[in-house]
Amino acid sequence: MRPVLHGDVVSAARALLTVPETARAEFCATLIQRADMADKHCRQTGQVHVMWGNGSLMAAARTHRLPSEPSFEDDTYCSCFEMVLQMLVNWRVSQRRN
Repeated sequence: MRPVLHGDVVSAARALLTVPETARAEFCATLIQRADMADKHCRQTGQVHVMWGNGSLMAAARTHRLPSEPSFEDDTYCSCFEMVLQMLVNWRVSQRRN
């Protein structure tokens, strides 16, 4: 996956808002996997992945219709934002082990 920036986390958190709470962890993992697969595709072919974009988490998240970004006054958005960050940490740790 390409380096993750603030906008990537924002886009992924916004995407998580569109799914039920019980499905968010799996959906977040899927977004991260798709971004990673798209990045590998781009590196191998020199072409952007037709479905998941350029290998950024933002591109993977933006394949879904995103709601407007709420403020951090929104507890649900905060939870989604936190989930993205935690799952990115977990993904990076798992990548170091491989």
